[in-house]
Amino acid sequence: MTTFTLYHNPRCSKSREALTLLEDRRVVVNVHRYLDDPLDITQLRSLAQRLEDGVPALVRTNEAQWKALALQDPSDEERLQAIADNPRLMQRPILDDGTRARIGRPPEALLDLIE
Repeated sequence: MTTFTLYHNPRCSKSREALTLLEDRRVVVNVHRYLDDPLDITQLRSLAQRLEDGVPALVRTNEAQWKALALQDPSDEERLQAIADNPRLMQRPILDDGTRARIGRPPEALLDLIE
């Protein structure tokens, strides 16, 4: 049986929708509230490797925190460090099965991982 982890922010409507979608389909998930328990740079690097679009997809570039960093053409390591230092910059929700990960924007994007 596949073990799923949902990187979740309960204050985010898309994250709540994703959790509801998974629960409605009776998918058992470990909910990781990444703002309460941030990922370190090694965990972020590993998660990014499982995402289709890698590190760039992991960053919420429209956030004021990201813009305040004023990074010019950041490397993957700079992006990962920015997320490690500012967990709110991590994209959400993300569903991870340990082999592949998907960003749930829209939440239905997670379905190909569970079906």
